[in-house]
Amino acid sequence: MSDEAAPPRTRRTAADRLRAALADLHQHRGQVLTHTEKAWASITFAGTRHSLAILFAGDEAVEAGEQFVAALPDHEFAIPGQLVADAGVIEVEHRLTPEPRLLVQCELLLLEEG
Repeated sequence: MSDEAAPPRTRRTAADRLRAALADLHQHRGQVLTHTEKAWASITFAGTRHSLAILFAGDEAVEAGEQFVAALPDHEFAIPGQLVADAGVIEVEHRLTPEPRLLVQCELLLLEEG
C-alpha cells in the first residue's frame, strides 16, 4: 500500500456528464472544439442550454460523425439528475480535402430533474 494520498475526486458537472454521453454516442471519434452553457428557465422548469462544436477528422471519424448526426435528435440520454429535453444538430460542415473532416454544431437543452 502506498503512503501517497489519492488525489481528491473532482465532482463531475452536468456539462461533464453531457460531454461523456456525447462521446459515447459518437464512439469517442470526435473532438469537442467549443462548449458553451447558458442558464435556461421557464415557469415550471430550470436547466441549461448547451452549444457544442465537435470535429471529426479522418475517414473513420467522419463515418462516426455521420452516425452521430443521424442518432442525436432521437437519442435517449441517461444523465443523472438531468433530462435532455431537446437535442438537435444546428449545422454540419463537411470537407474532403486535405483530409476528410466533419464539423458538427449541436445544441441540447438539459432540464434539472426535481
